[in-house]
Amino acid sequence: AAGMFLRLLSDVRWRAANPKWRRMTCSQRSTSSTAEPHAVFLPAQAQVVICGGGIMGTSVAYHLSKMGWKDIVLLEQGRLAAGTTRFCAGIVSTARQVSIELKMADYSNKLYQQLEQETGVKTGYTKTGSISLAQTQDRLISLKRIASSLNVMGIPCEIITPKQVAQLHPLINIHDLVGAMYVPEDALVSSANVSLALATAASWNGVQIHERTSVSHVSVQKGRVTGVETDRGQIQCQYFVNCAGQWAYELGHSGEEPVNIPLHACEHFYLLTHPLKEPLASDLPTIVDPDGRIYIRNWQGGILSGGFEKNPKPLFTEGRNQLEIQTLQEDWDHFEPLLSALLRRMPDLEALQIMQLVNCPESFTPDMRCIMGESPTVRGYFVLAGMNSAGISYGGGAGKYLAEWMVNGYPSENVWPLDLKRFGTLQSSRTFLRHRVMEVMPLMCDLKVPRWDFQTGRQLRTSPLYDRLDAQGARWMEKHGFERVKYFVPPGKDLLDLDQSKTFYKPDWFDIVGSEVKCCKEAVCVIDMSSFTKFEISSTGDQALESLQYLFSNDLDVPVGHVVHTGMLNEKGGYENDCSIARLSKRSFFMISPTDQQVHCWAWLKNRLPEDSNLTMEDVTWKYTALNLIGPRAVDVLSELSYVPVTPEHFPSLFCKEMSVGYANGIRVMSITHTGEPGFMLYIPIEYALHVYNEVMNMGQKYGIRNAGYYALRSLRIEKFFAFWGQDLDAFTTPMECGREFQVKLEKGTQFVGQEALLEQKQNGVYKRFTMFILEDHDTDMDLWPWWGEPIFRNGRYVGKTTSSAYSYTLERHVCLGFVQHFDEKTGEELVVTTDFINQGEYEIDIAGQRFQAKAKLYPFSSLFTHRRRKDEVELSGYQRE
Repeated sequence: AAGMFLRLLSDVRWRAANPKWRRMTCSQRSTSSTAEPHAVFLPAQAQVVICGGGIMGTSVAYHLSKMGWKDIVLLEQGRLAAGTTRFCAGIVSTARQVSIELKMADYSNKLYQQLEQETGVKTGYTKTGSISLAQTQDRLISLKRIASSLNVMGIPCEIITPKQVAQLHPLINIHDLVGAMYVPEDALVSSANVSLALATAASWNGVQIHERTSVSHVSVQKGRVTGVETDRGQIQCQYFVNCAGQWAYELGHSGEEPVNIPLHACEHFYLLTHPLKEPLASDLPTIVDPDGRIYIRNWQGGILSGGFEKNPKPLFTEGRNQLEIQTLQEDWDHFEPLLSALLRRMPDLEALQIMQLVNCPESFTPDMRCIMGESPTVRGYFVLAGMNSAGISYGGGAGKYLAEWMVNGYPSENVWPLDLKRFGTLQSSRTFLRHRVMEVMPLMCDLKVPRWDFQTGRQLRTSPLYDRLDAQGARWMEKHGFERVKYFVPPGKDLLDLDQSKTFYKPDWFDIVGSEVKCCKEAVCVIDMSSFTKFEISSTGDQALESLQYLFSNDLDVPVGHVVHTGMLNEKGGYENDCSIARLSKRSFFMISPTDQQVHCWAWLKNRLPEDSNLTMEDVTWKYTALNLIGPRAVDVLSELSYVPVTPEHFPSLFCKEMSVGYANGIRVMSITHTGEPGFMLYIPIEYALHVYNEVMNMGQKYGIRNAGYYALRSLRIEKFFAFWGQDLDAFTTPMECGREFQVKLEKGTQFVGQEALLEQKQNGVYKRFTMFILEDHDTDMDLWPWWGEPIFRNGRYVGKTTSSAYSYTLERHVCLGFVQHFDEKTGEELVVTTDFINQGEYEIDIAGQRFQAKAKLYPFSSLFTHRRRKDEVELSGYQRE
């Protein structure tokens, strides 16, 4: 009741501060009390219409208005902050594993801290700090990895002992703890009041806010937003922002052009208690106990405690739900495991009087990361939703990045991990979402070691060879809904034990992958890479060539049959895509991109290719199965199957030929492997896939052929210093920063997107440099492994993070790839990174708080290891590319 009173008080204060609401209130007093009329009419048009008056919608409105956009209308179907925001636990936590989420939460914390002073609306901001508990050593390792990231970001954080936990929070039972992480800057807020404060500031900046106004659908013409239909009339607009929370999915599908927003609501429970006999101090740290699946915070002298149970309850599976969320039914049986965990952690609560068990909906996404960005199918349609129970932590930062995206055309940070375009239509099935969120919600607390995989919604997209490979011991992972092989378990291995092994240390598949890598280097292996995105772009005249020359940085005007590695860059010179393009004929091109580029790359090209009926682009990902034939004996296997000489003299590197393999015609064979090893990519019409695979395996037996998976591919490409898009490359990384100048033709005779930015970098130098690190004092068997995201230190100073890493079976050491930056020691200003700066530094890689010495290289080691060298004799030598 007290919480509701605060909510209503803020509501009244905000309306009192706004003349529009005073006029509206006066008007309402003179009308019938049985209906609530709308005294303020909707505008006929606006630049932006935002749907949703919770923390996300008000944050977007606030930041857009701060950036100078004033012609904005925010529509809320009920009352402001009356949805999930109203029931949010109000914990602002920066302890996040994904870098962009950490940055959003840090910005939110800083924003909320000054919001009350800016607006006069009390937000309840209290800096309490938070303590994340660890009951196991693995949990403590995961906390140490987060702590490393927080510390280099300048966010105070420390790993503490159980005794220190007891000193900070005397009511906590510490007998089963091995340690904890303390973040003193974390805070508590009243979520609804923060939302109202943001709305107040936005309103002062000219944003019009209309409650009790429902959006029925979004009007679209020629693939662009033109307006919205509401229950109070139509508004013409250029931009629409879907911040409808749990209603975002239905709203996305209600438009003339459906927009897929894959999220689903689950019931989320927390209890409120009456104050303790000695009321808890308002600044007592918030407790997060992931092994107990609960969180505990002070609430008006008592506690608020909820959690993420193992058996969540999805809701609102069909049809639209209620306009404003009233608290759902209590379910004490369902909450009992969380209550038991709470009482184990705080035994003194046994006699405490419970005020209420709150049950409210929370929206979850298929990969536990929020959704933001522009729709791939409708220009001007932006989305910010699916916060996975972290809405208040992300609200400020997410609204800022989306506002930047709308105003500038791109946000100030790499938000690809959150981009709506990381999903395809397949993730929007209601059945898929229902099953996936039942897995996602428990995963919020589960220990996530590197390389873990979702178990639900699998076998959605599979290669025609799936059953054959599965029968041979394939172990699978999923990328963009596509099943891909990690490695193959040899006969006789304990499959169940291998599947369940999870560790931050040396994994059980180490020797298996090692034998696959050895086969790739000494004989021949087959990797099914059918998941790669494949487009065909053709025209009746020169339109295809002219368009691609403008959109790609390398020169594509090459002889027919040649393959070009190139970047698809943005105006800042950053990689929107990194791909290989084969020229099939004078007017036809075959483009191969990473798996998760299927939606993003299609949208990028569609929006930039000229509208010309003579120019066509087709997604042929499903038309071709792709087999990667890697190793020195690949040439022998292919020669015998095709009766065509494929030696380097007849089939040079980066070449493409259409040829027969076995009985099958029309196989596109390219002399690349994406690893730096010799071999070929075979793009096989899907109906021939099984035949060609069988022929390759039968013919390859005498050459020692075997199947291999993506873990072997990762090890091979990382030791060759090959960067992959989505891991090492992103929209903020240019070819000049990662040693790919040779893939850019600045003087190719035509302008291309990003050219000016690259010319500037060529003249002035770069501010970060892609670097290879070989760990020197790291024990592969005993020490924690690097994976990605580890801080890099040069001469004791933080200079960047790793982007990917793998064990090199050739070098017998771990290899990390990452970017090095140069900051002025006094001012913190970014400085140009030179070759001397890289070469003259002493480097360390921080793995969960432990630093390991590393040797930095700007070029890869040679792949020509004619015999096994001792580690200390390995020296920088020749440099081979595909």
